[in-house]
Amino acid sequence: MSEEELMRRLRGDLLDSYDEELEMALDDPSAGEYAGDGERAARRRYFRELFHLQGELVKLQDWVVHTGHKVVIIFEGRDAAGKGGVIKRITQRLNPRVCRVAALPAPSNREKTQWYFQRYVAHLPAAGEVVLFDRSWYNRAGVERVMGFCSDDELEEFFRSVPEFEKMLARSGIQLIKYWFSISDEEQNLRFLGRIHDPLKQWKLSPMDLESRRRWEDYTKAKEEMLERTHIAEAPWWVVPADDKKTARLNCIAHLLACMPYQEVLRPEVVLPPRVRRDDYMRQPTPDTMTIPQVY
Repeated sequence: MSEEELMRRLRGDLLDSYDEELEMALDDPSAGEYAGDGERAARRRYFRELFHLQGELVKLQDWVVHTGHKVVIIFEGRDAAGKGGVIKRITQRLNPRVCRVAALPAPSNREKTQWYFQRYVAHLPAAGEVVLFDRSWYNRAGVERVMGFCSDDELEEFFRSVPEFEKMLARSGIQLIKYWFSISDEEQNLRFLGRIHDPLKQWKLSPMDLESRRRWEDYTKAKEEMLERTHIAEAPWWVVPADDKKTARLNCIAHLLACMPYQEVLRPEVVLPPRVRRDDYMRQPTPDTMTIPQVY
C-alpha cells in the first residue's frame, strides 16, 4: 500500500469515528464539512439507511416486550473487526432496560473454578429482553485457545458442551443469534494503525490486542474450527463481511431484523396533561455556588 493510499484510508477511518457524534445531528450544516461532495452524499445515504433501520429496531423492541420474546445476540470477531460499532448503533435509540449489553471482563480466580458457562448464564434475558454479548463464551475457542489460557482438555470439553448448552437455551425459549465479523489481514492492520495514531482511540489497544496481531494465522485456524464445530441448526453462525464498517453495520442490523417476525405494536395515544399550578408556590433561585461554570 502506498503512503498516499495509507493516509487516505487512515483519514477515512478518522472521519468514521467522528460520524458517531454526527449521527445525532445529521442536519447540522457542519457535518461533513471537510469531505468532498461524493463523500458527503455517501455519508448522508448511510445515515438515512441507518435511521430507517433504527426505527425498525424500536418496533422490534416494542414487539419483544409485548410478546415476552427472549433474545441473545453474540458478536464475535477479531480485534478491531467492528463489533462495538454495530452494537452501539443497535442500542443507540433503544431502552437499556429492554436491550442491554453484556461485555464481561477476564474471569476472576473464583470464576475460573466455576462451570465454564456459569458467569454467562447470569446475564441471560428474561421475558421481553434482548441481551447483546460483546464477546461471549466463545472466548474459550478464540483468545483462550490461542493465548494458551486453557488446556487442550478444557477446549475439547467446550466443543462437546457448547452445542448442548445452546440447544438447552433454545428449548427454554431463548432465540440465539451468532455473528462473526470478518475482516482482512490488511484491514485489521490499518485499523490498528488508526488506533495507534489517534489519541482518542489508543485506550482500545492492549498488549493482548497487539499479540493477537502477531498470531493472525493462529486465530484464523481457531476461528475455522470454532465455526465448523459450533454451527448448529438451533444456533447457526452468520458471517458479516466487515472491511467496510458502515456497510457491515447496515447489513448486520438488516439481517437481525429479518431473524424475527416482529410487527408494529400499536401504542395508545399519548396526551400531555396540563401542569397543575398553585398560587402559593414560588420557585426558589438556585445559588450561584451550585451552578457549574458556563464555559461554552
